[in-house]
Amino acid sequence: MDITHLRKEYARAGLDLGDLAPSPIAQFELWFRQACELELIEPNAMSLGTVSRSGAPSCRTVLLKAFDERGFVFFTNYTSHKAEDIRANPQVSLLFPWLALERQVQVVGMAEKISTRESLAYFMSRPYGSQLGAWVSHQSSVISSRQLLLKKLDEMRRKFSEGKVPLPDFWGGYRVVPSMMEFWQGRPSRLHDRFQYTRAGDASWQINRLAP
Repeated sequence: MDITHLRKEYARAGLDLGDLAPSPIAQFELWFRQACELELIEPNAMSLGTVSRSGAPSCRTVLLKAFDERGFVFFTNYTSHKAEDIRANPQVSLLFPWLALERQVQVVGMAEKISTRESLAYFMSRPYGSQLGAWVSHQSSVISSRQLLLKKLDEMRRKFSEGKVPLPDFWGGYRVVPSMMEFWQGRPSRLHDRFQYTRAGDASWQINRLAP
């Protein structure tokens, strides 16, 4: 299969230093709002890159559920493959591929568990079925069939039949505290605009333009 002809000229917008907010979180919020306003599919979907204790990389898509100046929050099973990687090496990367806007945002930083209180607050906001799902799946473990999951789901429905589902002690959130963020805007002739924020102190950031 020849795919060399698959090519798109990016000419939707440009990005200059004067366009950027001093904080990468403020800049991210602006771009994120624009992605939501255009009703992109899953604008909060992000690729999470981790590295195992042995140095093997992994990448998967997770959903951003909160962000502020402290960082970017997602939720998972604390016994999952990604959680094992984070325990071994908390340095991770995130990538938001907003292709319809010809944009990408990359985040590099340290992942840390959020408080149980924060995890509980989010867990209680989830639909009943999603709450049950957290109890059903021992994420990343080998299972014999989907029927096993459905049987466990029925068990959880009976166990928590009154509708109040407790927070599993093996489930919760991580916050990725950024040390670097890059904003990428596609441009014609593959001369894209790239700006990198790196920490210059506890509350300040240095911004550099990068060659495409």
